[in-house]
Amino acid sequence: MFDTKVALIIRDDLAVWQRLNVAAFLATGIASAAPDAMGEPYIDGKGNRYGNMLGQPMLAFEADLHGLQAAHRKGLERELTLIPYVQAMFSTGCDEDNRQAFLAEDADSLNLVGLAIRGPKKAVDKAIKGLQLHK
Repeated sequence: MFDTKVALIIRDDLAVWQRLNVAAFLATGIASAAPDAMGEPYIDGKGNRYGNMLGQPMLAFEADLHGLQAAHRKGLERELTLIPYVQAMFSTGCDEDNRQAFLAEDADSLNLVGLAIRGPKKAVDKAIKGLQLHK
């Protein structure tokens, strides 16, 4: 199977459009951080070429703020790949503003609305222990 695991954790009190937006951004972060995990491009029966996707599943979980912060802390302790998304990023309009909003956060108490984690399967499982799959 896979030696690594990818988990997207989305805060449970977001509007549906926000949940989808956060999941999309987190997935692109994982793809960028793990180019070795990308699959091959798709080709249909007529020979049309399409883009490639991550070559392994990404599981979506939900959590409240404290659950996200706990997973973040455990991910840092285990040196896993982490892709964070904080509440303030909803009010920005570009990547540079997102990075500035993130930099302004209290690093010990990030107002997380989403977090992607990738790493060895057992280490990711420990970081997300107790979280439920997204409904």
